[in-house]
Amino acid sequence: MNHPDSNKNSSNASSSLLRQRGIHEHARVTEIELFFDLVFVFAVTQLSHTLLKQLTPVGALHTGLLFLAVWWVWIYTSWITNWLDPDRASVRLMLFVLMLAGLVLSASLPQAFGSQGLLFAGVYVFMQVGRTLFMLWAIRHAAADLTRNFLRILVWLLLSGVLWIAGGLAAEDSRWIWWVAAMAMDVASPALGFWTPGMGRSTTADWNVEGGHLAERCSLFIIIALGESILVTGATFAELDWTPSCIAAFATAFAGSVAMWWIYFNIGAERGSHHISKSKDPGRIARLVYTYIHLLIVGGIIVGAVGDELVLAHPDGHLDSHAIATIVGGPALFLFGNVFFKWLTSPLDRMPLSHLVSLALIAVLLAPLITYHTLTPLELTAAMTAILIVVAAWETISLRGGVQQA
Repeated sequence: MNHPDSNKNSSNASSSLLRQRGIHEHARVTEIELFFDLVFVFAVTQLSHTLLKQLTPVGALHTGLLFLAVWWVWIYTSWITNWLDPDRASVRLMLFVLMLAGLVLSASLPQAFGSQGLLFAGVYVFMQVGRTLFMLWAIRHAAADLTRNFLRILVWLLLSGVLWIAGGLAAEDSRWIWWVAAMAMDVASPALGFWTPGMGRSTTADWNVEGGHLAERCSLFIIIALGESILVTGATFAELDWTPSCIAAFATAFAGSVAMWWIYFNIGAERGSHHISKSKDPGRIARLVYTYIHLLIVGGIIVGAVGDELVLAHPDGHLDSHAIATIVGGPALFLFGNVFFKWLTSPLDRMPLSHLVSLALIAVLLAPLITYHTLTPLELTAAMTAILIVVAAWETISLRGGVQQA
C-alpha cells in the first residue's frame, strides 16, 4: 500500500486518520493497541483449555481452526492500525467495538463446534468485514490504489463469510467442512494478492507497511502467548498438592517458558524488526514472516502450555500418545517456526544451526517414545526443556563469539 505521504492531495478528513510516520524511528505501539490485545489473552486461554478438553485428532483440528480464526482477526487488525492512527477518536471507537466483539468471540470458542457455532461465525464475520468497511470509510479520499486494495480484501472476506455463516448453520458433525473451506480462503487470499475479477491483484509493493511497528506488534503477541502459558502453569500449580514431582514439573514448565522467550527475543525479534524496517519490500516480509510464519511460533507456545498442564496434573503418570503429542509437539512447532523466522530475517540467509540440531534431537527422542513409552511425563518435559535451554545457550554463546551459524 502507499505510504501516507503519497496521499498529499487527500482531504484533511481522510489523511487525519492516518499515522504520521517518522523518518528515523518506527511508529510507536499505542496504549489503545495494548489494551486491545488484552482480549486475546482471554482468547489464548480459551484455546488452550479447549484443546485440553478435546485432546484427540478431531479436537486438534477444531482447535487449530479456531486458533487460525483468532490469529486472523488479530493480525488483520494489526495491519489496519499500522496505517490508521489509534489516537484518533473514531479509530479508538472502532477498536473498542472490536474488543467487545472479540470478548464474545473468545467466550464462544469452547462451544464453537457445538451450540454456539452460529454466534462464533457471526461475530468473526462481523469483525472481519466491519473492520474492513471502516478502513474503506477512513481512506475514502485517499489514492485509488489504496482503496482498491481494501475493496479486494472486502470481496474475499464477504465470500469466505458466506462459508463461515453456512458452517454455523450446518449440523455440528459437518460444520468443520464449511469452516475448513472458509479458513482456506482467508489464509490463501493474501498469498494470492486478493485477486479479484475486474480489479486484478495486489502486489507486495502495494503494502508499504511500517515494518518496525508490525514487528513489535507480533512480538507483543508472543508475549501474550507466553504470559498465558505462565498464568495457566501458576494457576494449575496453586490447586495441586505440592509434592516433589509437582514442584519439579512446575519448575520445568517455567524454565521452558523462559527458554522460549530467550530463543525468540534474544536475537530473533530485534533482528526481524531491523530487517523489515530496512527492507525495500516490507510488504513481502510482513506477509510471509509476520502473518504466516508467526502462526507456527504462537501455535507452538499454545500447544506447549497444554502439555505443561498435563504434566503438572500427572507428572509421574502414564505417557500416552496425546501427552507425547503436546509435550513434544509444542516445543517442536515453536522451534520449527523460529527456524524460518530467523532464516528469512538473517543477513546471511542461513538457517540457525542450533535450531536444526535441536529438531533432529527431538526426532531421535520421539521415535523410541512412540514405540516403547519408556519415560514419565515429567521426564519427557524435562528432556524437551533441556533441549530448549541448549538452543538458547548455543545461540547466545555462538553469537557472542561472532559465529554466524548459531
